[in-house]
Amino acid sequence: MTHQSWVGPVTLSGWGVQLAPLKPEHAVGLAAAAADGELWRIPITSVPAPGEELDYIHTATHTDDRQPFVVLDDATGLVLGSTSYHDIVPSVKRLEVGYTWYGSRVQRTHVNTACKLLLLTHAFDVLGAGVVGWRTDGENWASQAAIERLGAKRDGEVRHHQLRRDGTVRNTVLYSMLADEWPAARDRLTARIGRPRDSEDVR
Repeated sequence: MTHQSWVGPVTLSGWGVQLAPLKPEHAVGLAAAAADGELWRIPITSVPAPGEELDYIHTATHTDDRQPFVVLDDATGLVLGSTSYHDIVPSVKRLEVGYTWYGSRVQRTHVNTACKLLLLTHAFDVLGAGVVGWRTDGENWASQAAIERLGAKRDGEVRHHQLRRDGTVRNTVLYSMLADEWPAARDRLTARIGRPRDSEDVR
């Protein structure tokens, strides 16, 4: 089984957001979302810099074990950011959620929780995933807090692991959620979907 035959492109909608397969036509919208806060200036994120949107989309859509999404406002179609399934391993029903970022105006709103609910529901309840993982920069405290609020467990830290965009080397913190941990996490997330206290989950 390949990752495309297991995961495949899909559109997910709910709680006011839509996750659609990322395409070149989303480049202008991604540029506008990234400009909301000049997010590319933050070394610990994977946000495209001005003029790099098409390269960003090409890389995301041509990585064998990645399924990227554009995050849209379900009512207006406005691009809010991007997220992905990645490091997809069909043989053990494992995938990770990452490459996630949102424009500043929708950070600390319901958007992150909504996206994670959609991605986790699809992963566990539709795809039958055995585990969903996350990884983030060791210095991205906001991302770590957001992942922990999802109910994920910290698995550990890989030291001196990966280059940041500014050329420095990051440590990477790993998290995961098993299928039997999902029902309790789903109940907690659904109960708090309207609370305006979510933080960005970016890496």
